[in-house]
Amino acid sequence: MNWIWYPSFIPAESDKSWKKWWDEENDHLRKTGLWGKLLEIILDLRYFFFQYGIVYRLNIASHSRSVAVYLLSWICIFAAILIFVIVDYARDRYAAKKHLKYRAIQSLIIVSLVAVITLLLQFTSFEIVDFFISLLAFIPTGWGLISIAQVFKPFLQDTVLWESVIAVARFYEIMFGVIVMAPVALLSWLPGSQEMQTRMLFNQAFSRGLQISKILIGKKSSGIRGTFSCFFFCMSFELFTNFYSSMPKIEG
Repeated sequence: MNWIWYPSFIPAESDKSWKKWWDEENDHLRKTGLWGKLLEIILDLRYFFFQYGIVYRLNIASHSRSVAVYLLSWICIFAAILIFVIVDYARDRYAAKKHLKYRAIQSLIIVSLVAVITLLLQFTSFEIVDFFISLLAFIPTGWGLISIAQVFKPFLQDTVLWESVIAVARFYEIMFGVIVMAPVALLSWLPGSQEMQTRMLFNQAFSRGLQISKILIGKKSSGIRGTFSCFFFCMSFELFTNFYSSMPKIEG
């Protein structure tokens, strides 16, 4: 968490600051030409296909296939972006010295959202499940907008919007980290999971160890058999020598 929340105004390497790492990952766009940037924007449009396929399955759409449904979904996205920019701007300006004003702005936004959701539930076919389904559409769309904003960084870097882009990108990194690490943390708490993880990680080593142990056991058993054979051969040769020397010699 120290890495991702490291202050951006303090110079640091990419292994200590998420902001520095993020800038280095997108540094190639600064050296890319016009056609390269256009191609980058075209590739980023693929994230919007999820939104187009999901918004028509919402209950609020009432099985409509009109283009207006897709346009209304974009209005919701821009409204969410506007709310995030307002909250981010109010936090930077009022959170330190005018804390009450900052809390008042937050309360006003929360009350407005609750009122809008209540009206949608009352006068439309909107359901609570639509909110969670819409996240499947808006999360890829948000990442696509961030990717396109990185292309226009020279024009947005000196505006208030760029700080919001960085804040949203940081939120996505935290969210992806939680999605990836939460199952790992859950599995690490289960009984027997450590042995299973160790076996999965070192499965090849375990297999080779078993093969080597079999070879060593085979060599050991072969060596024991060889030792006994040599012992019996020596004893037999000694008995034959003693028997031969005790026999009377026949003179010619």
